[in-house]
Amino acid sequence: MKLNHINLGVTDVPAAVDIFERFFGLRQAEGMPRDDAMTFLRDDDDALISVFRAKDVTYPKVFHIGFLQDSPEQVRAIHAQLTSGGFQIPAPTENHGRLTFYFNTPVGFVIEVESFIG
Repeated sequence: MKLNHINLGVTDVPAAVDIFERFFGLRQAEGMPRDDAMTFLRDDDDALISVFRAKDVTYPKVFHIGFLQDSPEQVRAIHAQLTSGGFQIPAPTENHGRLTFYFNTPVGFVIEVESFIG
């Protein structure tokens, strides 16, 4: 079984798309619309993330999107890129054999970046 898509409601579609493209390598889905109301992005495995503008975004406290990295160095590099980009993010921590950090995006959802250690 393979993940097909995730649909996200966000307060600002262009800002969400910028985060996904600039820091996480997602790309515009071929043949799909892209505007301030909705955009469709693909990851390296071709899973689709659809991003739609929503007035009030309230995800459950435990909701987040996780991006698995190949190494702890990649986790640290993404953390450095995000903080250089002006985001205030706690430093990565070791937790249950992983190096991880959580990022509260300014558009209504949380992203986790993690890698297994060793």
